[in-house]
Amino acid sequence: MRRAGLAYVHEGEGGPGNYVASGYSVYEEENEHLQEGLRAKVSALKSLSIDIGTEVKYQNTMLGDMDTDFDSTGGLLGATIGRVKQLSRGSQTKLLCYMLLFCLFVFFVLYWFIKLR
Repeated sequence: MRRAGLAYVHEGEGGPGNYVASGYSVYEEENEHLQEGLRAKVSALKSLSIDIGTEVKYQNTMLGDMDTDFDSTGGLLGATIGRVKQLSRGSQTKLLCYMLLFCLFVFFVLYWFIKLR
């Protein structure tokens, strides 16, 4: 028996030139197979992490835009309510009712518009 690389050549088993896999090469092949599986899993996790990061950035941008929109809407509603209060101080109840109905109409139109998005 003589050594050739990582395998031994047994001249008595099957004639000269036949290679018998040593235990070391079997374990090495198994390790390489497991490494490939692990590389694939790590690559999938990496791409998933990148996708999650991209989605989080997009959601943060969207939330920032919504915050700005709500702030401007709140300011507009505050000014409108201030005007309604100013109108209520006078004796113009008919005009006040019209303003209140107009505000409700605008509210429902905005609600309907937001629901359709």
